[in-house]
Amino acid sequence: MTELEKMKMGEWYDANHDPEIIKQRYTAFDLCFELNQIKPSDFCQKKEIIQKLLGTLPEGLEIVTPFSCDYGKNISLGKNVFINMNCYFMDGAPITLGDYVFVGPYCGFYTASHPLNYYQRNQGLEKALPITVGSHCWFGANVSVMPGVTIGSGCVIAAGSVVTKDIPDNVLVAGVPATIIKEIKNDK
Repeated sequence: MTELEKMKMGEWYDANHDPEIIKQRYTAFDLCFELNQIKPSDFCQKKEIIQKLLGTLPEGLEIVTPFSCDYGKNISLGKNVFINMNCYFMDGAPITLGDYVFVGPYCGFYTASHPLNYYQRNQGLEKALPITVGSHCWFGANVSVMPGVTIGSGCVIAAGSVVTKDIPDNVLVAGVPATIIKEIKNDK
């Protein structure tokens, strides 16, 4: 099994020495660099680079630069997603955001983890687990979402929170680690 296949299956893989993984990551780094150099009001050029980076152009997507990710093609965004400045998507595994998700500045979605054993960690091993976010969620500034987490629809993640476990629909969470503060009534 190749290192890329291991990565896609959520197994331990060598992220630092595999030529194909490095090539894909640096292609995304270059596209992020291009995106971050474009004048913010040049919507046509931004859309062109975002389509190359993600492999698609979601309806109503707004990304405020600077923005960075590791692969791009592992990011799936619903319609009318807003991603504020200085966000990082560590997308070794799929990162999926539903419709109408608002992501505040300085948020990070981290699919990768490393071994606790430093001999294994020093070999460049990591494991990537998917992150899934439902629709109609709001992430305050400086939120971190950890590997393998699923966040339900209609949630609010308070600024500065670190989400380490799955979150059900329609709740406000806050803290490090994030815990449920209260249920949100999302009726008209």
